[in-house]
Amino acid sequence: MATPQLLVGKVCGITGGLTGIGRAIALEYLRHGAKVAVNHLGGTNDDALVEAFHKDATDILLPGEERRFITVAGDISKPETGANFVAKIVETFGRLDVFVSNAGVCQFAEFLDIEPALLDQTVNINLCGAFYATQAAGRQMALQQSPPGGSIIGISSISALVGGGQQCHYCPTKAGVLSLIQSTAVALGKYNIRCNALLPGTIRTQLNDVDMSDEKKRAYMEGRIPLGRLGAPKDLAGPAVFLASDQLSGYVTGAQLLVDGGLFVNLQ
Repeated sequence: MATPQLLVGKVCGITGGLTGIGRAIALEYLRHGAKVAVNHLGGTNDDALVEAFHKDATDILLPGEERRFITVAGDISKPETGANFVAKIVETFGRLDVFVSNAGVCQFAEFLDIEPALLDQTVNINLCGAFYATQAAGRQMALQQSPPGGSIIGISSISALVGGGQQCHYCPTKAGVLSLIQSTAVALGKYNIRCNALLPGTIRTQLNDVDMSDEKKRAYMEGRIPLGRLGAPKDLAGPAVFLASDQLSGYVTGAQLLVDGGLFVNLQ
């Protein structure tokens, strides 16, 4: 029995949507009938990723179906990128119903070795970029479409709730994303905009692929996860559909949803 499509006609934007969690969410939104816009950094390094995304996205469409996805380049750490991305979404699809702030970076480093450049990059992309993009989405959903309303989803992390010895520059940014989402839930509720956070646990993506290729470290991490495995990007796609769907989560806002295989409750 086919899974019912839950997002038919919804217009969804995802930042950092060519790889990892963002890509999985974007493709799942397409499977559920949404129109999807994906932000990515841009440059020649993205060419192969754009081509691969377009191929997989096209394969989801029914034969003869009009294309309902776009990719838009832009550095999310720049204040204007979020606004430009939202403007392109509205220009193409007419409105914005769901916005996923996902773009982020994660580089392991010893606390005493962290240089200002690394801290600045991490804060500017993970936190400032999330703020500017979420603000642009909120302005569109609240003030520039009728009826107002929508769903904003911030991709935070289990790292927002715990410390990380090699993530002293990263964990605060993800705690900031969680706080941003909680605050926007209060600020935007009067416009019928729901704001919620997804907190991935240890998910195998390009950001930690080198780290998790260490067999001993991977086995240690898997041993701490009650479900016995690392997460995959697709594990975030279903929860993201849930939070995007008015039918399923219409009274859910200001929430944080851990998607970690049980890791947090097993941390001792």
